[in-house]
Amino acid sequence: MKKILSLVILIQIYCFPQTIRTANQLILENSIKPANNIKQASSISFVSSTYGKKNVGLAILLSAILPGMGELYAGSYSSGKYFTAAEGALWGVYIGMNTYGNWQRDRYISYATATGGVNPQGKNSNYFSIIGDYSNIDQYNTTQILSGNFKQIYGSQYYWNWQSDAQRVAYRNMWYASEQAHNNLSFVIGAMVINRIISVINAARLVIQYNKERSTDTSWNMSAGVTNTLGLDTSLNLNFQTSF
Repeated sequence: MKKILSLVILIQIYCFPQTIRTANQLILENSIKPANNIKQASSISFVSSTYGKKNVGLAILLSAILPGMGELYAGSYSSGKYFTAAEGALWGVYIGMNTYGNWQRDRYISYATATGGVNPQGKNSNYFSIIGDYSNIDQYNTTQILSGNFKQIYGSQYYWNWQSDAQRVAYRNMWYASEQAHNNLSFVIGAMVINRIISVINAARLVIQYNKERSTDTSWNMSAGVTNTLGLDTSLNLNFQTSF
């Protein structure tokens, strides 16, 4: 009898902790189950960016460098092409006039050397202008003395002597043609400046109009999110939105 009683006590001692352990496990599982629905989420949003508008300052700079390029940047080269063509034509005129003026200058210097006995070394433009108005150095110096311009008298190194008035006139015509061509270059440069100014104004106007037509800008927005759910794998969410 004592053996049976001892066996019952041992069984109770062994089973009672197991019962407590099982109960505690059930309580823990029940407390965890609701937590499975709990989500921890974090997200990062990138600032949206708008694009589609154009820079007025850049259009002005492009047209100032080369007329018509600002209009091309604004997307309206239909008017800009005329400014570019005008620029090309003006450069052609400038190069042509400058070349012609230099050619005439070489001509009158060579003519004065061969016909008037001029030594061109060290002579300035004022000297080549004067020798076309006087037959020789003596006539010029006499005129300066009578006028009291003693500082303007030329020495022997400035010698010249036209054999006839026809030679002097021929030289004078070549000198005048050269000077006229070089003087006209300033008008060509002025035309280039005006062409740029008009192109700059037109390019700025076109860019402003372009931007107004796109009052609703094309934009993009990107965001990233990380979601942590107990009992499940971590998930990464990416969102990309555009608007027009």
